[in-house]
Amino acid sequence: MLRRLASRCARSLGARGGARPAAGLRHLGRSPRRRASDAPRNQPPSSEVVARPVGVCSMMRLPLQASPQGLDAAFVGVPLDIGTSNRPGARFGPRRIREESVMLRTTNPSTGALPFQTLSVADLGDVNVNLYNLQDSCRLIREAYQKIVAAGCIPLTLGGDHTITYPILQAMAKKHGPVGLLHVDAHTDTADKALGEKVYHGTPFRRCVDEGLLDCKRVVQIGIRGSAMTLDPYRYSWSQGFRLVLAEDCWMKSLVPLMGEVRQQMGGKPMYISFDIDGLDPAYAPGTGTPEIAGLTPSQALEIIRGCQGLNVVGCDLVEVSPPYDPSGNTALLAANLLFEMLCVLPKVTVV
Repeated sequence: MLRRLASRCARSLGARGGARPAAGLRHLGRSPRRRASDAPRNQPPSSEVVARPVGVCSMMRLPLQASPQGLDAAFVGVPLDIGTSNRPGARFGPRRIREESVMLRTTNPSTGALPFQTLSVADLGDVNVNLYNLQDSCRLIREAYQKIVAAGCIPLTLGGDHTITYPILQAMAKKHGPVGLLHVDAHTDTADKALGEKVYHGTPFRRCVDEGLLDCKRVVQIGIRGSAMTLDPYRYSWSQGFRLVLAEDCWMKSLVPLMGEVRQQMGGKPMYISFDIDGLDPAYAPGTGTPEIAGLTPSQALEIIRGCQGLNVVGCDLVEVSPPYDPSGNTALLAANLLFEMLCVLPKVTVV
């Protein structure tokens, strides 16, 4: 596979004359006039041509674009953390993930995925949330994502706390109808309310069920663990037909067989990936708001995401990165890599 990958990359670079980082930067701040199928595709610049500390801080050093028009996929930041119940700081997640994404390159030798050969990708910047009003922030997020998906662009979201998935799925369901969900997390996020509030980062998927946004027979939650006040969130997920995979059922084993079952369950209908970084053990991802011990490993995270290759993925998010609790930046580095892996499993991505 690596020989085929090298050959394919060589042909692509020969046809395009290299990564051409400047070509993408010419489109900063304005929409391309041609569709993605016609326009030269953006690519992260090679560190052999542009030094890694150089340039605007965007995801994978891709061009910033104000509009989703002409894009097949886009990275979008949602710097919101006023729905958190414990440690804040996820509002700084998108910025730190972008900083750590400087190490990411164009190809995935492990899977053979070449996302930038077939997809036009850019960074759409951040949704302008209202940090003083959670309900208004949900409205702003929903409206922003409705425009993104209406343009035929698949969003890959940098969170932000898990509240943001609720308005994103509102936008998804408006276009696709009820979607399947692959949810990686330490928590089910199916509580009903806290402190009298029905919208916060512990309730997004219950609100989604209330509004008919999910195809409940195609919802899988992986990595669930930790202490609880009651078993109600677990019982609720089971009662809706969700498949719960507890963390202890994942310990010390490959998740490739599990993902084979998930693939059959999802079928060819639209599905969404929501990945809470606290699904991983805090030894690997300490920078998060509600850490729980004995979680998944990074290699299992890769198995989960790579297991989605070939599925009809219509959107993804990576949430709950709280940089103040990880000065090393390792949590954001892990998040950036998982977002790249999500990009690699999107429909139409070339795989050699």
